[in-house]
Amino acid sequence: MSGVVGHQDVDIDLGQLVRGVWARRLKVVAITLLGAGVAFAGAKMISPKYRSETRILIEPRAPAFATAQSTDANAGQLLDELNIASQVQLLQSADLIKQVINSQKLFDLPEFDAAANGSALGDILIALHLKKSPLENPPEERVIDAFVERLQVYQVPGSRVIGITFTSKDPKLAATIPNAMAAAYLAKQSGAKLDSNSEATRWLEPEIETLRTKVSAAEQKVAEYRAEHGLLPTNGGGNFQTQQLNDVSAELTRVRGEKANAEARAQSVRNALASGEPSDTLQDIMSSQSIQRLKGTESGLQSQISDLQTSLLNNHPRLKSLRAQLADIKSQIRQETQKILASIENESKVAALREKELVQQSNAVKANSAQAGEDEVGLNALEREATAQRQLLETYLSRFREAASRADKNSSPADARIVSNATQPVDPYFPKVIPIVIVAAVATFIMTSIAIMLAELFSGRALRPTNTLEIEERIEAEKVEATAPVAAAVAPAPSMLATPAAEEVRDEMPEIVAQEDAEAEAEDDNEFSIGSVASYLIGCRAPIAIAISPTGDSGSTATVSLARRIASSGARVVLVDMTGSGRPTDMMADGRTLPGVTDLLCGAAAFGDTIHGDHVSEAHFIPQGTSDMRLAMRGADRLSLLLDALSSAYDLVLVECGAADVAGVSRLTQSKTVEIILSMPVIVESEFVAAMTSFEEAGYDRVVLMSDGNSDNDAGFSQRAA
Repeated sequence: MSGVVGHQDVDIDLGQLVRGVWARRLKVVAITLLGAGVAFAGAKMISPKYRSETRILIEPRAPAFATAQSTDANAGQLLDELNIASQVQLLQSADLIKQVINSQKLFDLPEFDAAANGSALGDILIALHLKKSPLENPPEERVIDAFVERLQVYQVPGSRVIGITFTSKDPKLAATIPNAMAAAYLAKQSGAKLDSNSEATRWLEPEIETLRTKVSAAEQKVAEYRAEHGLLPTNGGGNFQTQQLNDVSAELTRVRGEKANAEARAQSVRNALASGEPSDTLQDIMSSQSIQRLKGTESGLQSQISDLQTSLLNNHPRLKSLRAQLADIKSQIRQETQKILASIENESKVAALREKELVQQSNAVKANSAQAGEDEVGLNALEREATAQRQLLETYLSRFREAASRADKNSSPADARIVSNATQPVDPYFPKVIPIVIVAAVATFIMTSIAIMLAELFSGRALRPTNTLEIEERIEAEKVEATAPVAAAVAPAPSMLATPAAEEVRDEMPEIVAQEDAEAEAEDDNEFSIGSVASYLIGCRAPIAIAISPTGDSGSTATVSLARRIASSGARVVLVDMTGSGRPTDMMADGRTLPGVTDLLCGAAAFGDTIHGDHVSEAHFIPQGTSDMRLAMRGADRLSLLLDALSSAYDLVLVECGAADVAGVSRLTQSKTVEIILSMPVIVESEFVAAMTSFEEAGYDRVVLMSDGNSDNDAGFSQRAA
């Protein structure tokens, strides 16, 4: 890499990379357009391919008469994620693909025959045994392989939808194949259901006949067992003995209740008669009509006696007759009460006899019921067997009827339906000309830019040193060793040692810049012009160039133009102002206050602070400085170290020495490989001859003249300079 010291740490200058690409922008644009054109031509040459898609929704489907329970039971298993993936694999099965190939007659199409679509590259690979010949495979396998390459079946993420896409050179075929695949899949699914129903009916029919025989035999055994053991059924569902025992028990309970009731009533009547209490409060006595009539007569007699006692004496015959009648009525009431008591007691005796009979009957029925219970165990076993056979028969009959009702193909729809049919595409799927051209143009631009940036990196122009502190330390180390003056290093005038007063040239800057721009745009046929010298310096890759201006500031002005011309080509260049007048500093800086060479040699400024950018170009420069020039020249020996540091960071270090002599240049370069530039805008013969002679005698064989050729002896000077 030019201009970079091998052991020094460097960094990438991104700005230089961009400037390198910008400097070659016309070449980048041309290559980008060429790449876009090639991509456009290639895209137009490729046969267009069309793609279309059919979408199928997987969902449980059943005929209208199917029960909701059976549909719900199958829905969970059908909509499982693994089941959806299984349906995707089923759509890519070889049997389904062969069915579609045969139905669409794809064997006759050359698009699906790999042997007919061979290419020169493929033939070469086959000849080198790097590729298997398609002719080795059977025609059917070749068609299937070509079909599979163009087919794509996938599950739409997050849904139960399956997409079927097909790519073909024929847009009609690209839409026909997915629709045919979907139709064949639905027919296959529906056929599988029909086969399942047919198999179910064929298996159920003999099973049902067998079950009917078993059910009939089981029911016959139940009837025979009932008749043999007298286990006649009743309305309650039990046997006759049990029902009879229940009836006797109920009657016994009722009779015992009546007996207890009669005894209680008889006891209450006895108590009333024994105590002489009125019997009006007893229900059995008051409910007797005879008692009621006697009580009415007694009440009437009591009323008459009470009425007559007010007007007759107690011994009156009328009163005696009434009292005799009243006594007779009371006697009748007592007799009637005795009859009622006897009737109640008779009821109690009858209930007791009935109870005794019922107890005897209950004991007999219990014995019969116990035997019937033992016999009923066997009956229950026979009934359970008959019931189980009957339920199984009913289940088989129900399934047989359901399977038989679905024997028709329209009654067994597939568990899927088409939600989007493929349509014939209008625009080709591939190639997309505009996107291909854009991508190719962008890729070409990026690759070209990367190539230019790599060239800048490998040439070293995009690298710069990172350890400027080390350079400053090296300069400080050399400072104590530099004691000899450099009075002979530069010519008396104008140079740093002569320290002439700086000329006021700032007002001339606009005209100078305009002149430089005009010169940069114009074609210069002079081989010693600024442009020719700039091209020479860039091509020779010399690290350092010393510019000598025997004619003074006019030559320094031309050197500044040379530095700007080199910078405009993308090279990294720095100009060091070693003139006494400071002409380069005035042209490239905004003032004389910037730290420069004199400040660095006096130790008043750091190395990095002395490098500045030209305000009208990409070139860098180190100005004259603000420190005392004679004091700075005491450390002039360190200028060689300064040039070494600059050459490691820049492609070219251009030193403008003004009207310096050979001795001063030799002291400055210290036998380095340098280029000597004689900057003489207007050639003066005596000065040119003297300068050329002195440098040739000192051993500098690489001396270049830079002039615009304004002299009467141009040809002669050009010959001597060459």
